[in-house]
Amino acid sequence: MGIRSFLPGSLGFGTAPLGNMYRAIPDDEAAATVAAAWDAGTRYFDTAPFYGAGLAEIRLGEALADRPRDEFALSTKVGRLILDETEDPSARDLGEKGGLFEHGRPNKIVYDYSADGARRSIADSLKRLKTDRIDIVWVHDVSPDFWGDEWLAAFDSARTGAFRVLQQLRDEGVIKGWGLGVNRVEPLEVTLDLDEPRPDAFLLAGRYTLLDHEHALQRLFPAAQEQGVDIVVGGPYSSGILAGGTHFEYQKAPASIVAKVERLRALAEQFGITIKAAALQFSLAHPVTAAVIPGASRPSRIAEDVAALSETVPAAFWTALREEKLIAPDAPVPTD
Repeated sequence: MGIRSFLPGSLGFGTAPLGNMYRAIPDDEAAATVAAAWDAGTRYFDTAPFYGAGLAEIRLGEALADRPRDEFALSTKVGRLILDETEDPSARDLGEKGGLFEHGRPNKIVYDYSADGARRSIADSLKRLKTDRIDIVWVHDVSPDFWGDEWLAAFDSARTGAFRVLQQLRDEGVIKGWGLGVNRVEPLEVTLDLDEPRPDAFLLAGRYTLLDHEHALQRLFPAAQEQGVDIVVGGPYSSGILAGGTHFEYQKAPASIVAKVERLRALAEQFGITIKAAALQFSLAHPVTAAVIPGASRPSRIAEDVAALSETVPAAFWTALREEKLIAPDAPVPTD
């Protein structure tokens, strides 16, 4: 189990912004962003049908079409099917994530966590991505932020459907690994309690960041580490608020979060580092973290991410964060 053996590097690229998340991105800007990531050495790309109703997959497929397939790893997700019929993107029920991809394609999105749905989703993704194989497949959003109190029913549908077919595809060598891709820790904890099927890794977005990590740190990460399940950290900038944006949890950041970010930013400036460097390096410091996949919609952001990962952050900065109670006292940091 685990995905480190075939994951090319610890810094990947999350393509949700290429699905026109928050704003409409011109095709040439999206292509230039993927090209910048490639030129910077990024060789792991994560996407999903949900991102703009297939738009991110289409753009990523176009951008990588001429790249040697053996030189990069690709992950996408199952759980939603993209239909030919259309709907109003702004009227979709996305739980706590309302309006997230209202600038995406108008194709209708339907949930389907069944075995047949997973197989169809993969086949559709292969076409949009213009590739013959996908390395990792995540079961997408079987969690409370999209399903509310009904999330366990959605989870059970996936457990008896998508989970089993993905494990079969992994065992057959069709894919290299599978797991869940969610924004909450609860579904991952439940999965680790199952006797079978057994995932290789989890993609956890927004729950192991400078702003939110204690739950994952105390319960999820130790269990995952014990079972040899790797973690890919998505959303290391907490929807953008740690990278100069205004969103937290995909919505306008509340005053309490803005205040905490200002405290983090003030300490970063005091020690002469960027808050991006602190955010990325913190998310990668835990030994169970295999990779971090910040998103970007502009080529310049890619250079910032690469620079942040190699930036020297003094040990005194992490000590100051602990003293100011801005991170958990037992959270691993790069100097530990």
